[in-house]
Order: sequence, then C-alpha cells, then structure tokens
Amino acid sequence: MSLSTPIPLIGAVGSPYTRKMLSLLRYRRIPYTMIWGDPATVLDSKGISKPKIPFLPTFILDDDKGEPEAVCDSTPIIYRLEKLQSQRSVIPDDPALAFINFLLEDFGDEWCTKFMFHYRWYFAKDADNAGNQLPLTMDVTLPQDTLQQFKSFFSERQIGRLGYVGSNDTTAPIIDASYRRFLSLLEKHFEKLPFLLGEKPASGDFAIFGQLSQLIGFDPTPRAIAYEVSPRTVGWVGTLEDQSGLDTEQKNWNELESLPTTLKDILTEVGRTYVPALLANAKALLAGEKQWQTNIDGCQWSQQSFPYQGKCLQWINDEYQKLSATDKQRINTLTIGTGCEALLKND
Repeated sequence: MSLSTPIPLIGAVGSPYTRKMLSLLRYRRIPYTMIWGDPATVLDSKGISKPKIPFLPTFILDDDKGEPEAVCDSTPIIYRLEKLQSQRSVIPDDPALAFINFLLEDFGDEWCTKFMFHYRWYFAKDADNAGNQLPLTMDVTLPQDTLQQFKSFFSERQIGRLGYVGSNDTTAPIIDASYRRFLSLLEKHFEKLPFLLGEKPASGDFAIFGQLSQLIGFDPTPRAIAYEVSPRTVGWVGTLEDQSGLDTEQKNWNELESLPTTLKDILTEVGRTYVPALLANAKALLAGEKQWQTNIDGCQWSQQSFPYQGKCLQWINDEYQKLSATDKQRINTLTIGTGCEALLKND
C-alpha cells in the first residue's frame, strides 16, 4: 500500500514542525506538494475551511467522504499517514519500543521547542535575524517598507509570547543548560548509533530534527553553541533533511534491551526537565489555575498553563496503558531512575 497522489502541505522554512514533516515525507517517499505561505490565505483561495486553530504545517487530506480538509497536528498526521502508506514506517513494530519513540517525539515537539522559541526571540541578535528572515521566506520580493512592517509585527507578537513557553530572565539559564546537556547527550549517542533507536529513523528522530533544524540552521546563538558542543548533531541534522535514499531493507531498529546507555541518558534529560513541567501543568489545569510553577533542574520555573500539554500527558498514559503487562515491565525496567517513571500510571 502506497500513496501516489501528492499531498499538499502549507508551511514555512522557519517552522520546526514544517521541517519535521517535510523530512518525514521525503524519508517515507510519500509524494507531496510543498506550499510556502500562510495557511489561511492558501485555504481561502482553495475554498477549504480553516482549522479552528491553524498551525504550521497545515496538510490538505481527504476526509471520510473524499472531500479535502485542512489538518495541522503533526503527530496524528504521522499516524494517519502510516495507515495510508505502509512502506518505510516510522513507528517501530515492537510496542515497547514504539512507546519510547512516542515519548521522544513528544519531548521533541513540546520541550525542545522551548529551546527554539527561547533562543529565537529572547536574544536581540536572534530576534533581529528572525524578524528579517521569516517574512522573506514567505515572499522574497517584499518591498523594503513592507518587510519592515512585517518584521515589527512578527517580532512584537512573538517576543510577547515568550511567556507561553516559560522563557524569561529566571528560566533562561535552565533552558540554556538543558540545550547544552541535550547536545552533549546526542554527541555521545551518535558515536553509538546513527539514529535515536537504531539504524533507521523513527518519528521521534524527525520531531527532534525539526527543532534542531531551526536551532542549528536558522538562529545564530544556538547554532554557535551546537557547533561548539556537538559537531555530530550538526552533521546528523544535515543528513536527516533528506534520508529518502536510506535502504531500510538492510537497516533495523535496535531491540529495546540492546539500546545503548546513551539512550537512557537522553531519557534522564526528559525526566529531569520535561516530566516535572508536564506534571505541574496538569496539576494546574485540574485546579483551574492559569499559571503554574515548579522546581526544574534546581530552579523555580513559572509559566502559563497550557491545555494542549495536558493532552500530551494523557496521550502518553494512553499509549502506556495499551501495552501488555510484559511490555509495561520492559518499559519500567528501562525508565527506572530516569524520572520518566513519574509519568507512568499502572492500572
């Protein structure tokens, strides 16, 4: 089963999720039509209803009646594509390994994006770069006065949103330390394996790649840090852009029990940073509080409550509950001592 008709997607060069999905489509050899632009404008021109909350990228897929619909949450789209085309899957067959992949994808999408957003808009040099480049990636022919208007609009809006990801003067050192640790962990891991879970990429690879495509390829400050801390990660990002030529018949994911200790070290970073944020956010949502604070990496972290990340925590637990008792035990054995075990509720 394979797709033959190109799938349209609307996105931006400066969007980590666009780059995540574009590289995944290339790897899976799924035909696509890439539209660089604003989803609302493109969908209006095609007479297609906009999603309630549009994100980048926005895919145009057929609904159950064969009518085009706009969808834009990358992880559900990945699983939808798995049903449409079976070749070159990015979801491991082993349910326990698939769970670890799901957790890593969520970490990439929801914690690593804090790195990306923080570095892009917290530092004046990076904000100036993004303010210039983001409008130009949509239309390189913009008149200079129009470019300046867009630059001011984008910059003011995005800098004003730093609080949504928890970026401020207090948390800046935590974010920087986590980014540097993560790069160091990837540097050691890529000495052992070419991808997170083995000899071929899974969806977690593409999620982390998406954020790093910006941190290494778009924004000046995190790019300099990456070149200093992890040249292997820089090389990995460059090659994951297009792995359509990888011979997957000769490549495999590792068995869960044979993954190197460097993968457990990466999970420990997940448990050290992302897990306490997920749990504090969920507690605040349950109490109806619009703000939460907790201790992350020895410092006080405070940010607005985020309903979507409440769903992320629920989805992680849903995936865990689908596992057999044997596979749950395999996961428990791997995650013990990482901090990730705090996410897992045994019924």
